[in-house]
Amino acid sequence: MNHYVYADNAATTAVSKKVLDAMMPYLTEFYGNPSSLYSISNVTKKAIEDARNTIAKCINAISKEIYFVSGGSEADNWAIKCGAMISENKGKKHIITTAFEHHAVLHSVESLRKQGFEVTYLDVHENGLVRVEELEKAIREDTALVSIMYANNEIGTIQPIEKIGAICRKHKVLFHTDAVQAVGNVPIDVVKQNIDMLSMSGHKFHAPKGIGALYIRKGINLKNLIDGGAQERNKRAGTENVASIVGMAAALQEACNNMEERNKRLTAMRNRLAEGLSKIEHSRINGDMTNRLAGNLNMCFEGIEGESLLLSLDLKGIASSSGSACTSGSLDPSHVLLAIGLPHEIAHGSLRLTFSDDNTEEDIDYILEVVPQIVTRLRSMSPLWDKIIKENN
Repeated sequence: MNHYVYADNAATTAVSKKVLDAMMPYLTEFYGNPSSLYSISNVTKKAIEDARNTIAKCINAISKEIYFVSGGSEADNWAIKCGAMISENKGKKHIITTAFEHHAVLHSVESLRKQGFEVTYLDVHENGLVRVEELEKAIREDTALVSIMYANNEIGTIQPIEKIGAICRKHKVLFHTDAVQAVGNVPIDVVKQNIDMLSMSGHKFHAPKGIGALYIRKGINLKNLIDGGAQERNKRAGTENVASIVGMAAALQEACNNMEERNKRLTAMRNRLAEGLSKIEHSRINGDMTNRLAGNLNMCFEGIEGESLLLSLDLKGIASSSGSACTSGSLDPSHVLLAIGLPHEIAHGSLRLTFSDDNTEEDIDYILEVVPQIVTRLRSMSPLWDKIIKENN
């Protein structure tokens, strides 16, 4: 393999050298349980609180509003299932979300629906963006919770979070955002943006897998999702994953420090790639190109299957995706692409390429060389492509 390109950073990122160095002492030397009383446990306890403070500062929160969890899915489940229950005794059993959320949100909402909650799914339209006037129109007297993701994991579109937060605050409705793809990639200010709860996951910004956090605004009293111990100020049981917590803080600090410069570089790379791949006939870019994560490009190529495209790219040394990593085993077209109005036959031919600090201009050159060749070869074997050509002649 002459060239290897990892272009699936929305699925997970590599742990950076700086992060690994920050973690190592808590794996080899300061490994004491933070709940114990001896001296090395005091070291780990302080490391957790230092990390909590670092993460809080990165989103303009206070440290006591940060709760460490196992990842974004747990954070989403906790915020939605327990957040909706806060107003249940007041007769508020209506939830608003969108049709293209991560499944951690959609399945949590569905769980509540089975318990008697009513759910409104906002349209995200062909550009993948919520219209704030439609959100405000959907809010009712019995609305308990709004959950809208900050940036979509498949097509990278960034929602007007500050406007959404302002509407929710105006109507005194709790606002949760799944910011797993946004944290470390865009500036976040939970105060200015009127965010009540925010989910994040470390492995999306070069920290390890299995660590995340939920921001819960001071004054919101969520019930526990996990019981069994007094960790996380009696809110989340389980011995703390100290090394990963330290790594997550180091990774987020590094991401926030370099955000402007990195986004400028990744945007230029992404736009060059988009321009080049758009020259392939019967291709389309999915999602808004302005309100979009810098390192995200999602495209569809008519006449081919996404699985065949991914396997062919892998043989050429390019790791990519056709959608969310959590559903990569599914043969169904992406629910995100269906939500923005794509027909099944086009949604099946999707390709998601996502980049990080580790990617280079040479990676873009290689993708631009390989993808058109593979698309041409796959179309030459596809009866669907023959049908498309005949219909357009």
